[in-house]
Amino acid sequence: MIETLITSRKNEMISHAAKLLSGAAARREQGAFLCEGARLCADAAKSGMQIQKAFYTAHAAEKYASYLAKIREKAEQVYEISPHIAPLLSDTKQPQGIFCVCTLPCESEQTEIFLQTKASGCVVALEEIQDPANLGTVLRTAEALGEKAVLLCGKGCDPYSPKVLRGSMGAVFRLPMISIPNFAEAAPLLKKCGWTLWAAVPDSDALRVTEADFSKPSVMAVGNEGNGLSKETIALCQPVTIPMLGRAESLNASASAAILLWEMMRGGASRE
Repeated sequence: MIETLITSRKNEMISHAAKLLSGAAARREQGAFLCEGARLCADAAKSGMQIQKAFYTAHAAEKYASYLAKIREKAEQVYEISPHIAPLLSDTKQPQGIFCVCTLPCESEQTEIFLQTKASGCVVALEEIQDPANLGTVLRTAEALGEKAVLLCGKGCDPYSPKVLRGSMGAVFRLPMISIPNFAEAAPLLKKCGWTLWAAVPDSDALRVTEADFSKPSVMAVGNEGNGLSKETIALCQPVTIPMLGRAESLNASASAAILLWEMMRGGASRE
């Protein structure tokens, strides 16, 4: 493969790729997202993501040769870039010098398939999670614990933002993410498919999560960092709580999700 060297910061392809860092609207407009870092980009290639373009510096090609080889195998187009261009494509202070423009998965298709498929295993439903670090951590935990999918409900942060991508450690490429505008509206369909719906609440009167029966396919709803779950969501689910022995009133979303998902896995839902 003959790879072109890009030296201009005003190159059109570089400008389009850099714009993907500006926000979710730009990513939706282009139908793509920007992935950064040797390991993460190689993970995207290995996980079957469609890589439209790959960019690398000469230093990165030498230092991360094995990772770049995997990326070259899958990328439709590959370009070497001058070192001074790398910061334009980076969301970090010290970029490694490897970047990939990947095609966004079709969210509507994934959602439609999920809401018509018989329930199996366990999933977490995140209602309007705002912190990219929290979302990335939950995705990484969910994949590690064998979850079938993650439901993203309402107006939460973009799972393809740079911080979420890094925090998920590649889980975003492998774990189906189902976008649901409103959990309450989707609840009847979820129940029809055979899901048992649970809501995580900071209420000492709710059923302890350690005593809940997770032997059947389960959806665990977790609320956002400031307001928790909506009243409408809680009313449609069986409330459960994490026993708190200390003086803290609650845990952050990612810590709560990790405990809840562990109990779900331990209870058997993810081992079907």
